Amino acid sequence: MLERALGLRAPGPYQLQAAIAALHTDPVTDWGQIAALYAELARRTPSPVVELNRAVAVAMAEGAEHGLALMHDLPLGEYHLYHAARADLLRRLERIDEAADAYRRALELAQTEPERRFLSRRLAEIS
Repeated sequence: MLERALGLRAPGPYQLQAAIAALHTDPVTDWGQIAALYAELARRTPSPVVELNRAVAVAMAEGAEHGLALMHDLPLGEYHLYHAARADLLRRLERIDEAADAYRRALELAQTEPERRFLSRRLAEIS
């Protein structure tokens, strides 16, 4: 059904989201394709969260520094996943102090206990 919808050559946001989800089920994730789909989704339905997801996909495809550059000015200071994503990319770049600060901020904003446990473990790994 997804292929049929994409074959119409006018995919809407739901088809783009479905295509992204489908790519995540592949044994090897095609991060370049996911980044391209997020770019199209951002063009059609712009939002800071879509841009954050695109930045993560770009980081996975092209390197953490590229993803961080795309995240830099996103207005998501109160969104825990923004800080968690930044922390992960900073950790990958071995910018440990910055990563720890970002994990702490994500932990402050996290709403659920499973998220807090995960973020606490990640912070402990680099502290």
